[in-house]
Amino acid sequence: MNIGQLARQTRVAIDTIRYYEREQVLPPPRRAANGYREYGPDDVRRLRFIRRAKELGFGLDEIRGLLALSDNRSGDMAAVRTTAWEKLQLIEQRIEELQRVRNALQELVAACPGHGSLSECPIMSALAGERE
Repeated sequence: MNIGQLARQTRVAIDTIRYYEREQVLPPPRRAANGYREYGPDDVRRLRFIRRAKELGFGLDEIRGLLALSDNRSGDMAAVRTTAWEKLQLIEQRIEELQRVRNALQELVAACPGHGSLSECPIMSALAGERE
């Protein structure tokens, strides 16, 4: 199949497929006599794996590691679990930080009457560092 067909089957943009090839996350494709890239079922599986891993928040380096583990089917799943657990911990930290930001913004919005002079605005005062 050509790169357009691969893109449609995997729901990954053509530019992204080329990027993954440059980053060596996706192996270089076979070339037809006319120079066009040719892809097969293994490329579809690998791209779907990459897309799902990206959707779960894994970065390219982490995906490389997961792909290496995936390529070694006789390996132990402990490394996969550890990688996923570490990602989960990072996500938990981000959620906590976002909750702190949300709470701070909720307090600022609640403190702001929504009318009057900007010099009296608690949101602007907080952003200027005049209020904690």
